[in-house]
Amino acid sequence: MAHSYIRLTTCLILYLSCICHSHGNTTEIQHLLTFVKNTQCSYIRNGTQHTGKDAVEHIKKKYDYFADDIETTEDFIRLSATKSTISGKPYRVICDGKTTSSANWLLNELAAFRQSQGTTQSSFTDH
Repeated sequence: MAHSYIRLTTCLILYLSCICHSHGNTTEIQHLLTFVKNTQCSYIRNGTQHTGKDAVEHIKKKYDYFADDIETTEDFIRLSATKSTISGKPYRVICDGKTTSSANWLLNELAAFRQSQGTTQSSFTDH
């Protein structure tokens, strides 16, 4: 009986930690999608400029495609919003006449969002 209680408690704790972790990522990812959609910056994909609204539609498609591989918000950025899957070319962002990689742009926004939320998680690795 005690073993069943311990097993049930362990499963419940693991389940709840997954829900909390997933919710945190979902909140961050939704924030980044809104950030891209509402930006006045230009998103450059394979040499073509796109509005934030156009860019977010493309990123959402990649997010859906890579959903099974995305465990962290950094995975979302790396897999869905940093480079072309076909050409391998990195995505760029032009803001106020300055060009930067979409990875840096999004990671900076993620860091600012986490700071505003009182969290500081980071595990981005560029593959």
